[in-house]
Amino acid sequence: MFIDSHCHLDRLKLEDFDNNLDNVIDAASAENVNTLLCVSVTIEEFPAMAEKTAKYDHVWLTCGAHPLNQDDEIDPEQLSQLAKHPRVVAIGETGLDYFYAPETKTVQLDSFRKHVRVANQLNKPLIIHTRDAQADTLAILRAEKAENVGGILHCFTESWEMAEQAIAMGFYISFSGIVTFKNASALREVAKKVPADRFLIETDAPYLAPVPHRGKQNQPAYVVEVAKHLASIRGTSVAEIAQQSSDNFHRLFPSTRNV
Repeated sequence: MFIDSHCHLDRLKLEDFDNNLDNVIDAASAENVNTLLCVSVTIEEFPAMAEKTAKYDHVWLTCGAHPLNQDDEIDPEQLSQLAKHPRVVAIGETGLDYFYAPETKTVQLDSFRKHVRVANQLNKPLIIHTRDAQADTLAILRAEKAENVGGILHCFTESWEMAEQAIAMGFYISFSGIVTFKNASALREVAKKVPADRFLIETDAPYLAPVPHRGKQNQPAYVVEVAKHLASIRGTSVAEIAQQSSDNFHRLFPSTRNV
């Protein structure tokens, strides 16, 4: 059984699936993907995301605002109230992205701090997006005591040094379809080093479809391809990758076990 630890079901173009989210879920189930974490990217759209996925008992949620979606200042009280939804298991995705939006650095830093504080308040792990912002990401996680709740550095593309420091703070490192890309040799070296009890797999669907599905819209069923590539990289079986990543996910999110 596989777990897609990061997807955006509300962002899928459903015309590719006969305009029915059931078809996405069924395709995942056919590949033994039995648990999905549907990740919020704007606080305003969270209620609609929760409603769209409400009938799927094995789909869990996060609540937060992506660092590239910072048009309005984050209201921590609003975030806190929405994140009390019974299917919300994490806060985010939040973090820093200086690659695409260095001009919003100040706003991103403020939002990130607020997300970590809410996570500590609610005792829920964090979903972290970080790109070209290693030093500031780690500094805020330390300053705001993110080790109290831990979480995931999702769609990881940074250095082993960053991964090692995040792991020391109780974070997991999640690998997406990027690890299958031809030019991702440095990331594959990181994937070899992450301890077995600290890695996760994800799609980030509808983005970043893995080989051999490049050019298509990504979907949770494709997380199996990430598992296959990780098995090859780490010199183990696909079954072992599936079991270990699932055990790791349930350790971080105990309420998702046996549902």
